[in-house]
Amino acid sequence: MSKGLFHHVEIYVSDLEKSIQFWGWLLEELGCSLYQGWEQGRSWKIDDTYIVFVQIEERFMDVAYHRCRTGLNHLAFHAESRQHINDIIGKLKDKGIPVLYPEQHPYAGGTKHYAVYFEDPDRIKVELVTP
Repeated sequence: MSKGLFHHVEIYVSDLEKSIQFWGWLLEELGCSLYQGWEQGRSWKIDDTYIVFVQIEERFMDVAYHRCRTGLNHLAFHAESRQHINDIIGKLKDKGIPVLYPEQHPYAGGTKHYAVYFEDPDRIKVELVTP
């Protein structure tokens, strides 16, 4: 057991199928494998850590997610290299997923890290980063 590391992260989503399409290819690009699947959810795992996506119930869809409210702002993942980030950017473009902060890319987080930022179908910000 790795004390202090995440065991898993669970994210409730408004449209499970859209989230599976978005997150499935991305997480596999990052080295994750499909771990669990059931009618209302899917998860992907790498080593001892997994990320879960669950369809929210209709009764909780009245307030949409916004990263500037209390709660999760974004998820940041390590990329293998700058070239890995560039390859992902090409795939984002092919899928019609816009890069955030294009005028500051690839140093939108500061000049120390090479990164790309984009959003999932619920507008959760995703960051891929490498030194």
